[in-house]
Amino acid sequence: LKLALLLLAFAIFQAVMMSCRQQDVLLTGRRFFSSGSAYDLCIVGGGPGGYVGAIKAAQLGLKVVCVERRGALGGTCLNVGCIPSKSLLNNSALYHQAQHDLKARGINFTSVSMDLDVMMKNKEKSVDQLTKGIEMLFKMNKVTYVKGHGTLTGPNSLSVSLLDGGEEKIEAKNIMLATGSDVVSLPGIELDEKTIVSSTGALKLEKVPEKMTVIGGGVIGLELGSVWARLGSQVTVVEFMDSIGGLGIDAEVAKNFMALLKKQGLNFKMKTKVTGVERTGSGLKVNTVAAAGDSPESLDADVVLVCVGRRE
Repeated sequence: LKLALLLLAFAIFQAVMMSCRQQDVLLTGRRFFSSGSAYDLCIVGGGPGGYVGAIKAAQLGLKVVCVERRGALGGTCLNVGCIPSKSLLNNSALYHQAQHDLKARGINFTSVSMDLDVMMKNKEKSVDQLTKGIEMLFKMNKVTYVKGHGTLTGPNSLSVSLLDGGEEKIEAKNIMLATGSDVVSLPGIELDEKTIVSSTGALKLEKVPEKMTVIGGGVIGLELGSVWARLGSQVTVVEFMDSIGGLGIDAEVAKNFMALLKKQGLNFKMKTKVTGVERTGSGLKVNTVAAAGDSPESLDADVVLVCVGRRE
């Protein structure tokens, strides 16, 4: 259904853009087209900025190539962000509801169990359908798609290390950078995406951790922390500020949000700073102090999720 809606939206978008293209040509009377094998536009990055820009430019008559190193279009949001996290949010909510709510509604059953592998495959299926949908839109609009890591070699040239091996040179009149953002960690805390994970690693854990510590009480940490809490993990959120949700969130919303999350079983340590994460024989130890710098404490964890922001 999501794929069908996406394709329908883009079909309408195409029709509108083609109409706009015809009007633009009439108004300007010219276009900067490429000659030979060079492209009019090379876009580095196939996320929401890159792939939408590529499709629109192609609809306006430009010869376009899009370079994406992930090997799948859609960027962070579609591959390791909004879409997969919402899949896990929905399915974990259903599991939690079956455990804690349905009997009160008169729906009785003997037991309920969870198959994490099936849940993860369901998430990957949703992602795959949408990425394939964008690839189809590229083909429909004659956008060349190159899978690999692009490096600028000049004002109008790019060298691409292809994922399948080898290298490709690209010449373009214009180059658009749409490389998005990446996760960041805290000094001294190295991500391995197995036990000390970013949001990317938290989306593909192979089992439900008995204890999880989330560093950072922003929207991403709370979203993924709530997923694993509903699936059975003991989740503790450590936040430096005195409220959750990140900067700019309404204070009343943050207060009520925390109350709801506490009902789901999440624990919170506010005004607390993480000073380091140590590996022990039994797992991980998260060292903390109060934001004022006193009251050192440590938390045991099987998985530490670091959600302290992203960088461009």
